[in-house]
Amino acid sequence: MLKISGSITKEEDFKLSLSIIILAAGQGKRMNSDKPKVLNLLAGKSLLTHVCETATKIEHREIYIVYGCGGEQVRDSLKNSQVTWVKQKEQLGTGHAVQQVLPSIPKTDDILILYGDVPLINETSLTKLVKAAADTGFSLLTAYFDEPYGYGRIVRDSSDNIVAITEEKDATEEEQSICEVNAGFMVIKSEILNSWINSLNNKNKQNEYYLTDVVAMAVKDNIKVSPVLAESVIEVQGINTRAQLSEAERYYQIVQAYRLMDEGVGISDPSRFDLRGELEIGSDNEIDVNVVMEGRLKLGNNISIAPNCLIKDTIIGDNVKIFANSVIENSVIGNDCRIGPFARIRPDSILDNHVHVGNFVEIKKSSLGKRTKANHLSYIGDAEIGNDTNIGAGVITCNYDGANKHKTSIGDNVFVGSDAQLIAPVRIGDGSTIAAGATITKNVGSSSLAISRAEQKSVPNWERPKKK
Repeated sequence: MLKISGSITKEEDFKLSLSIIILAAGQGKRMNSDKPKVLNLLAGKSLLTHVCETATKIEHREIYIVYGCGGEQVRDSLKNSQVTWVKQKEQLGTGHAVQQVLPSIPKTDDILILYGDVPLINETSLTKLVKAAADTGFSLLTAYFDEPYGYGRIVRDSSDNIVAITEEKDATEEEQSICEVNAGFMVIKSEILNSWINSLNNKNKQNEYYLTDVVAMAVKDNIKVSPVLAESVIEVQGINTRAQLSEAERYYQIVQAYRLMDEGVGISDPSRFDLRGELEIGSDNEIDVNVVMEGRLKLGNNISIAPNCLIKDTIIGDNVKIFANSVIENSVIGNDCRIGPFARIRPDSILDNHVHVGNFVEIKKSSLGKRTKANHLSYIGDAEIGNDTNIGAGVITCNYDGANKHKTSIGDNVFVGSDAQLIAPVRIGDGSTIAAGATITKNVGSSSLAISRAEQKSVPNWERPKKK
């Protein structure tokens, strides 16, 4: 029997030193993609990022990520994270992957094994798993599936103790009927795992070194495996196909939608709502169907968002109405604004209070002052516009000369007539009027009228050409 040095009697006497291993070396052939499986996106973040973020919530000494397929792509995806990378040059199974890390882990540590393609794993389940290992040195996460196809089965003896895990491809007909499955997550004393890891063999149908074989070794050494039931089935489901990825995405989004509704947000249809980031939101807000929110967002109170809108990395004030099919990115929207339909607010734009941006208007890297309006078919790029200014239909700030961008400055209480072109760099003074159809290439002083048109001519008795 293998002895665990320093036996543990009470949880309060036990000071945890935990290393976490995330296995992320697999290729994911069933995804039919050149992209490493763990880099596929769920809710705007890679599968591996989800797992790593959950891991960081568990008190730990170090996080190790075993990578292989995709190499530098995988490392680059978490280049700002505090993790240690370990390369698995040959993908010879989960046991072999863990073997690459063990020399770096103190034998006094506990080791939590996670998987980079199981993104919905719950912090609560992992916390229970870590605590369960305090007594025996070995705990295992399990789940019950109505249709357990593809998962290793948990084999128990007459006393209900776990005695083995049998992989799907190696299971007998009787074992395949078992509905309790191995979720893959386990916590093992490093000292114990080191004593077993070199005894793993690849005498199975996949010719791989299964980490799950350590369960049988534990039984042989009279070490009890402490089972922990997962909080939910969905959290332990691995992502191996695009269909599974889609199912996980919808589950994740439904959870986000119901959480927001519990906080008082009105969502017309939770099945047609997507949050791909972090949302801070006030009260009395209404979100219609097919709205996608990405990145970091902060929304105020009494906001209505119509169907088919995309809002990304944006701050929005109170009493704002966003009409259908509008896109807002990396911008700041003040109180009492109206945007859309079919408006596009591009990055680094700032709308002050009571601003109106109407249909088919594009704002790029520009600021619009209080009560300023651009209601129809205009492009405003690299511009600074004051208060109480009206931008007519079809107005364009011509900010690009083919090589460089230039700024347009428009003061307060300016009226820019329809179909005007403002050739930057140019400044329009306060209280000025730009006549419709004008092409402005020079600065316009305050309280001035600027007209730039070819002389209109009329030819009487004109006869239109006719086909011969």
